[in-house]
Amino acid sequence: MSNILMRLRRHWRGLELLPAQQQRLEAWQSQPAEDLRRPFAEARYVVVDVESTGLDLQKDRLIAIGAVAVVGGRIDFAQSFEVVLRQDQASSRANILIHGIGGEAQREGQAPAEALLDFLEFLGTSPLVAFHVAFDRTMIVRAMRAYLGLNLKHPWLDLAYVVPELLPQWQHKYRALDDWTGHFGIGNFARHSALADALATAQLLLVALPLAKDKHSEHYHSLQALEQARRWVSGQN
Repeated sequence: MSNILMRLRRHWRGLELLPAQQQRLEAWQSQPAEDLRRPFAEARYVVVDVESTGLDLQKDRLIAIGAVAVVGGRIDFAQSFEVVLRQDQASSRANILIHGIGGEAQREGQAPAEALLDFLEFLGTSPLVAFHVAFDRTMIVRAMRAYLGLNLKHPWLDLAYVVPELLPQWQHKYRALDDWTGHFGIGNFARHSALADALATAQLLLVALPLAKDKHSEHYHSLQALEQARRWVSGQN
C-alpha cells in the first residue's frame, strides 16, 4: 500500500500520526526486504514474546513486548528490547499476578505509537522468531494496525513446530516452552516476563540451529520449511 493511501486510511479511521512519527514509520518501511536464505552465521533474528491483558485474541490488549537479537548464531545481549505500552485502564489483578506489570506501571507506560515505532526500529528487517507464534503475532499485528495504521507483514518462525520436527522422538512428550527449556536445562529468570521469555526462547533457538544444520537446513527459509512440514503432519497447515 502506498504511503498516500495509508495516510488516507488513517485519516478515515481517525488515526493521525505526528509528522516525526510518520517519518519514522516511512523510514522503516523503505528498508529492503531481508534475505531469508542468509546462512545462520551471517543472519540476525529477533526473538519476541508479549504480555497482554488476557488470552482473548479479539478483545484483549497488548501490554508489553520483549525481544532479543540472535546475531550470527549467538545471542547479542547488547541488543535486547523491552517496552510497556501505556494503558488507559490497568488489567485485572489476576492478570497482573501472571506477568507482574502493575497497574501504575501500565498507566505510566510508553505512548503506544512511540513504543511500537521503537520496536520496529529495533526489529529492522530481521525476521521474527517466537514460541507459539499465533498469539504473539496477532497481538502485535493488531496493535500496529490500531496505533500506526500499519498492516504488518513480516516473516515469523514458530519454534513450537520447528523443534519437534528436529527432535521427533520427543514430540509427544514436550509441547510447552517450559517443557523444552526444562529438557535442555535452559533457565528463565522471570517466567511470564516478556523479555525473560524471549531470552529463554532465544536459547532454545540456539539449541535448534545446529540440529537444523545436521539436517542440511542452514537458513531461516529452510527453518520455515521445517515448520510447514510439522504443521502438515500435525494437520495444522
